Amino acid sequence: MTDSKDFSQLIPPHGGYRNLKSYQTAEIVYDGTVVFCGRFIDIKSRTHDQMVQAARSGVQNVAEGSMASATSKKMELKLTGVARASLEELLLDYQAFLRQKGLRLWAKDSPEALAVRKKYQSDRSDLSDKSDPYFLKTASPEVAANTLICLINQASYLLGRQLKSLGQQFLKEGGFTERLYRTRSQMRNEGKKS
Repeated sequence: MTDSKDFSQLIPPHGGYRNLKSYQTAEIVYDGTVVFCGRFIDIKSRTHDQMVQAARSGVQNVAEGSMASATSKKMELKLTGVARASLEELLLDYQAFLRQKGLRLWAKDSPEALAVRKKYQSDRSDLSDKSDPYFLKTASPEVAANTLICLINQASYLLGRQLKSLGQQFLKEGGFTERLYRTRSQMRNEGKKS
């Protein structure tokens, strides 16, 4: 007879998305986008809704993919990819905002972008205002948009690494169907030995 160890291999640990740096960063982007759009984008405009929804999709798809991983690594890969694509859409909206307003887009290695990255990489416990760690509630439109662009790029980088890792894991271990087949075969073989 099979034991619980066999079932733990069948349904592996899943969820835990709140501990993923990609999720945490996407959540910062979502919260920041709500603040940004509330300040700088007309609430009645289609752009307002699209930007908030793209940011939300970046967070929600990481969470949904993590939970779906119990029975579908393929779905986890797909949803993680959707999260990254949603953030890319949002990135283009921020770049368009800067371009259309005649505001400067920070270069990747500009002092301002480096300062945002340094703050991002610092220990979160030293951030003075946890509800607005990047001061988006008071920043100028140029600073707010560029800060969020930096954070989106960080989230996209993390999601890219996550996708690569998930792909390698899928190739190595297979998905739910393969685990189910292995477990059933093992149970049948044990039954024949009895």
